[in-house]
Amino acid sequence: MTKLFPDPPPAGIPLLAARPANAVRSFLALRKSANKLFLSEPGPTPDELQELLTIAVRVPDHRKMAPWRFITFQGDARAHFGKELAHIAGRKPGAEQRDILEAAGLPLRAPTVVAVVSSPTDDGRTPVWEQELSAGALCYNLLLAANACGWGGVWLSEWITFSPEVDALLGLRETERLAGFIYIGTATAQPQERIRPDLPGLVTAWPAKSAG
Repeated sequence: MTKLFPDPPPAGIPLLAARPANAVRSFLALRKSANKLFLSEPGPTPDELQELLTIAVRVPDHRKMAPWRFITFQGDARAHFGKELAHIAGRKPGAEQRDILEAAGLPLRAPTVVAVVSSPTDDGRTPVWEQELSAGALCYNLLLAANACGWGGVWLSEWITFSPEVDALLGLRETERLAGFIYIGTATAQPQERIRPDLPGLVTAWPAKSAG
């Protein structure tokens, strides 16, 4: 099998603190999530997915807590998960048939779905918020890794990220919660650039200049 990424060096080996790369700058300047409705086969193989996850965990992680984990869905597991989601959706007050059908189809929108679980440990030293931010960085890093290998991807939450019943279905502990679901596959439509935030309105230099 041709590897997607080079093997990491052994722990303790010095690494470059900066790696100037024109291709990476262009890649980041044009990064865009895929449309969730236009992700198709092929997706990563199980081995390729393991490589992507290996790269995804290379994120800031204060005190090496590894405050996250993955739950992966490929092949028939997606349809099985969708059936369980349909049962949960059907128990909601006022649920209609279209809501149940939509729930069943959520995991089938891409050939590979990865649930990222934020799993912090309150050790009295490392802020839980810091650990949750690390989980968010991991989600983004997984998207970048998939995109760099030629797959489209999108990070979604939707109601299944915030449902106690889905948490129980996936075996989450009381201290865990879902950071979202990453959908990965081959993009069948090109996403369009969208309006980006007005940066000057978001940046303040400290200390602020006096109004007088």
